[in-house]
Amino acid sequence: MSRTGRAGVGGALAMSFVGGSVAVSAGLSRAPFLTVQALRYAVAAVLLVALCALTGRRIQRPRGVEWLWLAGVTGCGLILFNVALIVGGEHAEPAVLGVAVACVPVVLAAVGPVLEGSSTTARAVLAAAVVTLGAALVEGFGRSDAVGLVWAVVVFACEAGFTLLAMPLFARHSPFGVSVHTTWLAAAGFALLGVWREGPRAVLRLDGSELAATAFLAVFVTAGAFVLWYGCVASLGAARAGLLTGIAPVAAAMTGVALGHPFPGIGVWAGVAVVATGLALGLRSRHAEPATRRSGEAIEPTPV
Repeated sequence: MSRTGRAGVGGALAMSFVGGSVAVSAGLSRAPFLTVQALRYAVAAVLLVALCALTGRRIQRPRGVEWLWLAGVTGCGLILFNVALIVGGEHAEPAVLGVAVACVPVVLAAVGPVLEGSSTTARAVLAAAVVTLGAALVEGFGRSDAVGLVWAVVVFACEAGFTLLAMPLFARHSPFGVSVHTTWLAAAGFALLGVWREGPRAVLRLDGSELAATAFLAVFVTAGAFVLWYGCVASLGAARAGLLTGIAPVAAAMTGVALGHPFPGIGVWAGVAVVATGLALGLRSRHAEPATRRSGEAIEPTPV
Protein backbone atom coordinates (compact mmCIF):
# COMPACT_ATOMS: atom_id res chain seq x y z
CA MET A 1 0.00 0.00 0.00
CA SER A 2 1.29 3.47 -0.86
CA ARG A 3 2.10 6.08 1.72
CA THR A 4 -0.97 8.14 0.84
CA GLY A 5 -3.05 4.97 0.97
CA ARG A 6 -1.82 4.25 4.50
CA ALA A 7 -2.59 7.82 5.47
CA GLY A 8 -6.12 7.52 4.10
CA VAL A 9 -6.73 4.28 5.96
CA GLY A 10 -5.38 5.86 9.13
CA GLY A 11 -7.71 8.85 8.76
CA ALA A 12 -10.69 6.60 8.10
CA LEU A 13 -9.82 4.51 11.15
CA ALA A 14 -9.52 7.64 13.29
CA MET A 15 -12.99 8.79 12.22
CA SER A 16 -14.36 5.30 12.88
CA PHE A 17 -13.04 5.52 16.44
CA VAL A 18 -14.67 8.94 16.82
CA GLY A 19 -17.99 7.70 15.47
CA GLY A 20 -17.93 4.59 17.62
CA SER A 21 -17.28 6.67 20.72
CA VAL A 22 -20.83 8.05 20.63
CA ALA A 23 -22.27 4.93 22.23
CA VAL A 24 -19.42 4.76 24.75
CA SER A 25 -19.82 8.39 25.77
CA ALA A 26 -23.50 7.75 26.54
CA GLY A 27 -22.34 5.69 29.51
CA LEU A 28 -20.66 8.77 30.99
CA SER A 29 -23.77 10.95 31.12
CA ARG A 30 -23.84 10.92 34.95
CA ALA A 31 -20.09 11.08 35.51
CA PRO A 32 -18.27 14.31 36.53
CA PHE A 33 -17.61 15.60 33.03
CA LEU A 34 -14.55 17.80 33.61
CA THR A 35 -12.81 15.18 35.72
CA VAL A 36 -13.45 12.47 33.13
CA GLN A 37 -11.95 14.67 30.42
CA ALA A 38 -8.90 15.44 32.56
CA LEU A 39 -8.34 11.73 33.18
CA ARG A 40 -8.91 10.89 29.52
CA TYR A 41 -6.33 13.35 28.22
CA ALA A 42 -3.82 12.57 30.98
CA VAL A 43 -3.91 8.85 30.18
CA ALA A 44 -3.62 9.58 26.46
CA ALA A 45 -0.61 11.85 27.02
CA VAL A 46 1.17 9.20 29.10
CA LEU A 47 0.49 6.54 26.47
CA LEU A 48 1.80 8.75 23.68
CA VAL A 49 4.96 9.69 25.57
CA ALA A 50 5.59 6.02 26.39
CA LEU A 51 5.07 5.00 22.76
CA CYS A 52 7.45 7.70 21.58
CA ALA A 53 10.09 6.45 24.03
CA LEU A 54 9.63 2.84 22.92
CA THR A 55 9.87 3.67 19.22
CA GLY A 56 12.69 6.21 19.48
CA ARG A 57 10.64 9.20 18.40
CA ARG A 58 11.84 12.54 19.68
CA ILE A 59 9.28 15.06 20.88
CA GLN A 60 10.39 18.60 20.09
CA ARG A 61 9.99 21.27 22.74
CA PRO A 62 7.61 24.00 21.48
CA ARG A 63 9.13 27.42 21.01
CA GLY A 64 7.93 30.93 20.35
CA VAL A 65 4.68 31.25 18.48
CA GLU A 66 4.22 27.46 18.50
CA TRP A 67 2.90 27.78 22.03
CA LEU A 68 0.13 30.01 20.70
CA TRP A 69 -0.85 27.49 18.03
CA LEU A 70 -0.85 24.70 20.61
CA ALA A 71 -2.94 26.82 22.98
CA GLY A 72 -5.38 27.45 20.14
CA VAL A 73 -5.72 23.76 19.28
CA THR A 74 -6.12 22.83 22.95
CA GLY A 75 -8.36 25.66 24.08
CA CYS A 76 -10.57 25.71 21.00
CA GLY A 77 -10.38 22.21 19.53
CA LEU A 78 -10.40 20.24 22.78
CA ILE A 79 -11.56 22.15 25.85
CA LEU A 80 -14.16 24.53 24.39
CA PHE A 81 -15.31 21.90 21.90
CA ASN A 82 -16.14 19.37 24.62
CA VAL A 83 -17.78 22.00 26.81
CA ALA A 84 -19.85 23.21 23.84
CA LEU A 85 -21.08 19.68 23.20
CA ILE A 86 -22.30 19.35 26.78
CA VAL A 87 -23.84 22.80 27.16
CA GLY A 88 -25.21 22.80 23.62
CA GLY A 89 -26.78 19.41 24.25
CA GLU A 90 -29.00 21.04 26.88
CA HIS A 91 -30.59 23.24 24.19
CA ALA A 92 -30.31 21.18 21.00
CA GLU A 93 -30.79 17.58 19.99
CA PRO A 94 -27.56 15.67 19.25
CA ALA A 95 -28.33 15.69 15.53
CA VAL A 96 -28.05 19.49 15.44
CA LEU A 97 -24.54 19.39 16.88
CA GLY A 98 -23.69 16.48 14.61
CA VAL A 99 -24.70 18.44 11.53
CA ALA A 100 -22.54 21.34 12.74
CA VAL A 101 -19.54 19.00 12.82
CA ALA A 102 -20.53 17.61 9.42
CA CYS A 103 -20.06 21.07 7.88
CA VAL A 104 -16.33 21.09 8.70
CA PRO A 105 -15.12 19.37 5.47
CA VAL A 106 -16.21 22.42 3.45
CA VAL A 107 -14.08 24.72 5.62
CA LEU A 108 -11.09 22.38 5.44
CA ALA A 109 -11.43 22.20 1.65
CA ALA A 110 -11.63 25.99 1.33
CA VAL A 111 -9.08 27.13 3.93
CA GLY A 112 -6.74 24.17 4.34
CA PRO A 113 -4.99 24.45 0.95
CA VAL A 114 -4.29 28.14 1.59
CA LEU A 115 -2.50 27.29 4.86
CA GLU A 116 -0.55 24.61 2.99
CA GLY A 117 0.63 27.09 0.36
CA SER A 118 -1.52 25.81 -2.49
CA SER A 119 -4.85 26.85 -3.96
CA THR A 120 -8.41 25.81 -3.27
CA THR A 121 -10.10 23.82 -6.04
CA ALA A 122 -13.77 23.77 -6.95
CA ARG A 123 -13.76 19.97 -7.08
CA ALA A 124 -12.46 19.73 -3.51
CA VAL A 125 -15.13 22.10 -2.21
CA LEU A 126 -17.85 20.28 -4.17
CA ALA A 127 -16.74 16.90 -2.82
CA ALA A 128 -16.72 18.32 0.72
CA ALA A 129 -20.23 19.71 0.25
CA VAL A 130 -21.46 16.29 -0.93
CA VAL A 131 -19.89 14.59 2.10
CA THR A 132 -21.46 17.20 4.38
CA LEU A 133 -24.89 16.59 2.84
CA GLY A 134 -24.51 12.85 3.26
CA ALA A 135 -23.37 13.17 6.87
CA ALA A 136 -26.34 15.43 7.61
CA LEU A 137 -28.70 12.83 6.18
CA VAL A 138 -27.13 10.16 8.37
CA GLU A 139 -27.31 12.37 11.46
CA GLY A 140 -30.79 13.78 10.85
CA PHE A 141 -31.42 17.46 11.55
CA GLY A 142 -33.09 17.57 14.95
CA ARG A 143 -34.59 20.50 16.88
CA SER A 144 -32.96 23.34 18.74
CA ASP A 145 -33.66 26.67 20.38
CA ALA A 146 -31.68 29.84 19.61
CA VAL A 147 -29.10 29.14 22.31
CA GLY A 148 -28.57 25.66 20.96
CA LEU A 149 -27.91 27.05 17.48
CA VAL A 150 -25.28 29.39 18.91
CA TRP A 151 -23.54 26.48 20.59
CA ALA A 152 -23.79 24.50 17.34
CA VAL A 153 -21.84 27.28 15.63
CA VAL A 154 -19.25 27.11 18.43
CA VAL A 155 -18.97 23.33 17.95
CA PHE A 156 -18.48 23.85 14.22
CA ALA A 157 -15.76 26.48 14.71
CA CYS A 158 -13.95 24.41 17.34
CA GLU A 159 -13.98 21.27 15.22
CA ALA A 160 -12.50 23.18 12.28
CA GLY A 161 -9.94 24.78 14.59
CA PHE A 162 -8.78 21.36 15.82
CA THR A 163 -7.30 20.70 12.37
CA LEU A 164 -6.57 24.16 10.96
CA LEU A 165 -4.77 25.50 14.04
CA ALA A 166 -2.54 22.42 14.14
CA MET A 167 -1.38 22.68 10.55
CA PRO A 168 1.35 25.33 11.11
CA LEU A 169 2.93 22.92 13.62
CA PHE A 170 3.45 20.05 11.18
CA ALA A 171 6.62 21.54 9.69
CA ARG A 172 8.62 20.98 12.90
CA HIS A 173 6.46 18.64 14.98
CA SER A 174 5.33 15.18 13.93
CA PRO A 175 1.73 14.02 14.40
CA PHE A 176 2.99 12.40 17.59
CA GLY A 177 4.48 15.68 18.78
CA VAL A 178 1.32 17.68 18.16
CA SER A 179 -0.75 14.97 19.83
CA VAL A 180 1.50 14.78 22.91
CA HIS A 181 1.52 18.52 23.51
CA THR A 182 -2.20 19.04 22.96
CA THR A 183 -3.18 16.12 25.19
CA TRP A 184 -1.06 17.16 28.17
CA LEU A 185 -2.21 20.75 27.83
CA ALA A 186 -5.85 19.59 27.68
CA ALA A 187 -5.31 17.36 30.72
CA ALA A 188 -3.93 20.32 32.68
CA GLY A 189 -6.75 22.61 31.59
CA PHE A 190 -9.52 20.15 32.39
CA ALA A 191 -7.86 19.25 35.71
CA LEU A 192 -7.93 22.88 36.83
CA LEU A 193 -11.55 23.25 35.74
CA GLY A 194 -12.47 19.94 37.36
CA VAL A 195 -10.96 20.82 40.73
CA TRP A 196 -12.71 24.18 40.61
CA ARG A 197 -16.17 22.96 39.55
CA GLU A 198 -16.33 19.33 40.72
CA GLY A 199 -13.80 19.12 43.53
CA PRO A 200 -10.50 17.24 43.84
CA ARG A 201 -12.19 13.99 44.93
CA ALA A 202 -14.54 13.75 41.94
CA VAL A 203 -12.40 11.05 40.34
CA LEU A 204 -13.24 8.76 43.28
CA ARG A 205 -16.90 8.85 42.25
CA LEU A 206 -16.24 7.05 38.97
CA ASP A 207 -17.43 3.44 38.91
CA GLY A 208 -15.97 0.55 36.93
CA SER A 209 -18.01 1.07 33.77
CA GLU A 210 -17.22 4.78 33.73
CA LEU A 211 -13.51 4.11 34.13
CA ALA A 212 -13.68 1.58 31.28
CA ALA A 213 -15.44 4.11 29.05
CA THR A 214 -12.85 6.74 29.93
CA ALA A 215 -10.06 4.29 29.08
CA PHE A 216 -11.62 3.62 25.67
CA LEU A 217 -11.79 7.35 24.97
CA ALA A 218 -8.19 7.81 26.08
CA VAL A 219 -6.69 4.94 24.09
CA PHE A 220 -8.69 4.92 20.87
CA VAL A 221 -10.49 8.25 20.49
CA THR A 222 -7.62 10.38 21.81
CA ALA A 223 -4.16 8.78 21.65
CA GLY A 224 -4.90 6.65 18.60
CA ALA A 225 -7.24 8.92 16.67
CA PHE A 226 -5.17 12.08 17.20
CA VAL A 227 -1.98 10.57 15.73
CA LEU A 228 -3.82 8.88 12.88
CA TRP A 229 -5.78 12.02 12.03
CA TYR A 230 -2.87 14.45 12.13
CA GLY A 231 -0.78 12.00 10.11
CA CYS A 232 -3.55 11.84 7.53
CA VAL A 233 -3.82 15.64 7.31
CA ALA A 234 -0.05 16.04 7.01
CA SER A 235 0.15 13.50 4.18
CA LEU A 236 -3.07 14.06 2.22
CA GLY A 237 -3.65 17.72 2.93
CA ALA A 238 -6.59 19.19 4.81
CA ALA A 239 -8.99 19.19 1.84
CA ARG A 240 -8.75 15.48 1.09
CA ALA A 241 -8.39 14.40 4.72
CA GLY A 242 -11.43 16.47 5.68
CA LEU A 243 -13.63 14.28 3.49
CA LEU A 244 -12.96 11.37 5.81
CA THR A 245 -14.85 13.09 8.64
CA GLY A 246 -17.98 11.92 6.87
CA ILE A 247 -17.13 8.42 8.05
CA ALA A 248 -17.72 9.33 11.71
CA PRO A 249 -21.56 9.53 11.59
CA VAL A 250 -21.67 6.39 9.45
CA ALA A 251 -19.54 4.57 12.05
CA ALA A 252 -21.81 5.87 14.80
CA ALA A 253 -24.88 4.48 13.02
CA MET A 254 -23.24 1.11 12.44
CA THR A 255 -22.05 0.92 16.05
CA GLY A 256 -25.61 1.54 17.19
CA VAL A 257 -26.82 -1.42 15.14
CA ALA A 258 -24.06 -3.62 16.57
CA LEU A 259 -25.19 -2.68 20.07
CA GLY A 260 -28.78 -3.67 19.36
CA HIS A 261 -30.29 -0.32 18.42
CA PRO A 262 -33.00 -0.22 15.70
CA PHE A 263 -31.81 -0.78 12.14
CA PRO A 264 -31.30 2.54 10.29
CA GLY A 265 -34.06 3.77 8.01
CA ILE A 266 -33.86 4.59 4.32
CA GLY A 267 -32.72 8.16 5.03
CA VAL A 268 -29.60 6.95 6.82
CA TRP A 269 -28.70 4.57 4.00
CA ALA A 270 -29.23 7.35 1.48
CA GLY A 271 -26.85 9.47 3.53
CA VAL A 272 -24.25 6.69 3.53
CA ALA A 273 -24.48 6.52 -0.27
CA VAL A 274 -24.06 10.29 -0.56
CA VAL A 275 -21.01 10.22 1.74
CA ALA A 276 -19.49 7.47 -0.41
CA THR A 277 -20.12 9.56 -3.53
CA GLY A 278 -18.39 12.57 -1.99
CA LEU A 279 -15.40 10.46 -0.94
CA ALA A 280 -15.06 9.00 -4.43
CA LEU A 281 -15.28 12.45 -6.00
CA GLY A 282 -12.72 14.06 -3.70
CA LEU A 283 -10.21 11.31 -3.02
CA ARG A 284 -9.78 10.45 -6.70
CA SER A 285 -8.70 14.01 -7.53
CA ARG A 286 -5.04 14.93 -7.66
CA HIS A 287 -4.61 17.97 -5.46
CA ALA A 288 -1.33 19.75 -4.89
CA GLU A 289 0.95 18.33 -2.26
CA PRO A 290 0.79 20.01 1.16
CA ALA A 291 3.40 22.71 1.70
CA THR A 292 5.12 20.68 4.45
CA ARG A 293 5.84 17.91 1.98
CA ARG A 294 7.02 20.20 -0.83
CA SER A 295 9.52 21.82 1.51
CA GLY A 296 11.19 18.47 2.10
CA GLU A 297 9.96 18.16 5.66
CA ALA A 298 7.70 15.22 5.01
CA ILE A 299 5.85 13.68 7.89
CA GLU A 300 5.20 9.98 7.78
CA PRO A 301 1.96 8.92 9.49
CA THR A 302 2.63 5.98 11.72
CA PRO A 303 -0.39 4.00 12.97
CA VAL A 304 -0.63 3.47 16.71
